[in-house]
Amino acid sequence: MARIAGVDVPNNKQVRVGLTYIFGIGDSRAAKILTEANVDPFAKVGTLDEDALNRIRHVIETQGQIEGDLRKDVSLNIKRLIEIQSYRGLRHRRSLPVRGQRTHTNARTRKGPRKGTVAGKKKATK
Repeated sequence: MARIAGVDVPNNKQVRVGLTYIFGIGDSRAAKILTEANVDPFAKVGTLDEDALNRIRHVIETQGQIEGDLRKDVSLNIKRLIEIQSYRGLRHRRSLPVRGQRTHTNARTRKGPRKGTVAGKKKATK
């Protein structure tokens, strides 16, 4: 496996798909990186020589934040919203949808599994 920006990129994937395994790089950014590095986007990662991998690494380093730095910035932004007690910060704190989605039904991914209502259950007697 090729190691780019601290992430193991699978050898059997195309380079344009393999770069998306790196946090902060999606389809469009991967395409821009590969055109700037003069690498065929449809080549497999395993077939790339060391020179091509070094060009890709160099372009990624010059373009901006990825992986650890980006994750840290995102978490600090969320902490800031929570500290200033903005509406979005309160939604983050309560683990509810942040961007205005409805919660009467749905939102199960964010809220977690349903909590069963056991209101009038009587204990078993002998």
